[in-house]
Amino acid sequence: MIQPQDKKPNDSESIRELLSGSGYSDKAIKYFFEKANMGSLPDADQVTELTGPCGDTMIIYLKIADDRIKDAKMQVLGCAGAVASAMAAMELIKSKTIDSALAIKDRDIYNLLEEIPDQKQDCIRLTIKILQKAIEEYKSNNNNNQQGE
Repeated sequence: MIQPQDKKPNDSESIRELLSGSGYSDKAIKYFFEKANMGSLPDADQVTELTGPCGDTMIIYLKIADDRIKDAKMQVLGCAGAVASAMAAMELIKSKTIDSALAIKDRDIYNLLEEIPDQKQDCIRLTIKILQKAIEEYKSNNNNNQQGE
């Protein structure tokens, strides 16, 4: 018989089962575990931070050249829905023009994730909000720099 102290507190298989049972698709769970786009970019052209009403905080790092997103990373302090949404969004925007990235909607992230619990839709909205905020800040700063030259 397995005793509670014999179980590892961060057993990834049990976490997968919990997420799956909560309504996360296998693809969303994969984004959560792999965290391929988690981190920072020391030479980012734009860094933006946003905290959602739920308390989840995201920081987005964008590397932009010729109005195209060359690289994108995010740091996320939040739930599985926030992490999965952020990682999916970074995948979506890489190599897109900033205007194409700005046009990404909630449904685009949701479609990529395939399924997350209804109560985690706010995580997708937070991801969209920070993406829009970062691009608008970049455009504003870039236009001001060009006008000052």
